[in-house]
Amino acid sequence: MTVDVAPLSAAKAEALRLIESEVGVLTNRVRRASVDHAKAIHPDLHAGSYAVLTFLVDQGGARAADMVARFGLDKGAVSRHLSHLEGLGLVVRSSDPADARAQNVEPTDAAMRAVATLRRHRRSVFAGKLSSWSEQELRDLAGQLTRYNAAVGNP
Repeated sequence: MTVDVAPLSAAKAEALRLIESEVGVLTNRVRRASVDHAKAIHPDLHAGSYAVLTFLVDQGGARAADMVARFGLDKGAVSRHLSHLEGLGLVVRSSDPADARAQNVEPTDAAMRAVATLRRHRRSVFAGKLSSWSEQELRDLAGQLTRYNAAVGNP
């Protein structure tokens, strides 16, 4: 797909190159961290299933169809993640009383506690690594990341 863009100045092209490079570094770091975070929840938890689990924790549960839409996965992939999570005792499935064809999926109490503990630990690590940053610098970064994510949207 080709997108028409106005010619860029050399300085703006270099700035965009730097952003692309740093986003690549961040993406790789997030992938590695997802594997580590999954293992912290359960030694057999896969990174992809960890993402599904944290979504369920954040939502307090969801229908399988919601996860298909949220993650852009097919029903089979979502079903495999849910079977994996269920096998590890991290989620429970039940029929949706409003639609017998649909399934509700909820994280177990143990999963909720494990994710909360991991998040507290992660925030503590972030706080330590960014301790020299002012509150305003942290807010500025959060604002720029929000603006960036809104601008790039879905691939």
